[in-house]
Amino acid sequence: MLTLLLYHAGVTRLIIADAHVGHTAADSADMVQLVERAAEAGFRELIYLGDAFQYLIGMAKFWTPAVQTVLLEWDRVRRRGMTIGLIEGNRDFFLDDPELAERVDWTGRQHDFVAGGRAFRVVHGDRVNLRDVQYRFWSAVSKSRPARVWARLLPGSLAVAIVSHMEARLAATNRKYRYRKPIRDLERAARRAWAEGVDILFWGHFHTSWATGNGDRLAMVVPAWMETRGCLAVADDGSWSWLSPTLEPQPIPPAPEADGGGA
Repeated sequence: MLTLLLYHAGVTRLIIADAHVGHTAADSADMVQLVERAAEAGFRELIYLGDAFQYLIGMAKFWTPAVQTVLLEWDRVRRRGMTIGLIEGNRDFFLDDPELAERVDWTGRQHDFVAGGRAFRVVHGDRVNLRDVQYRFWSAVSKSRPARVWARLLPGSLAVAIVSHMEARLAATNRKYRYRKPIRDLERAARRAWAEGVDILFWGHFHTSWATGNGDRLAMVVPAWMETRGCLAVADDGSWSWLSPTLEPQPIPPAPEADGGGA
């Protein structure tokens, strides 16, 4: 463990993309183990790059055993000084609700930070493709103020059943754009972020790696934890590295050969 602590002495943040905890029975235990390792290794902030769970709703009556297990681990590491931040993904609803807000440090659709003089931005990526009109419509409806009021009024068991169906509908409408990347839209979003002064832009959502650059500026899709069990570390000097489940550095997983197309 001493070697691990020394290696990560200058590491601040650990970014976890698309964990989808609850997808399999082992997910919550694996995530608890990762969070515990991160705390022991000296990470000061965990950033979930959207879709941390199969679905996450800010009201406690919706929380499955998998969600509750991970939240308890978040409570433990936050007492030790670690910060937990959640980027809103397509499977996330009402993250600012008070019941969830007291269990994390911040939530939002976008988060900016500076490391080593470099400006970083993290965003889920589900809104990159403006042509996915059906998804954007369902997302707007399901995350609207009336939907929040409705969710508060529903009995817990009925609410979970309805949201599960709604989440499946959202996933189905957005699937083709997630697994066949909208390259032109990603490039356009990258240029817009760079023009705003962002040096490094990280997306989730698309599950497999992809990157574009311009000089020393970079925009990259972070591979999903659900498939890789890996995560991205950002050091105080602005460097970043891909880490294995045991937090050892390794090459970032390449995208499948058929995955990179799309317009």
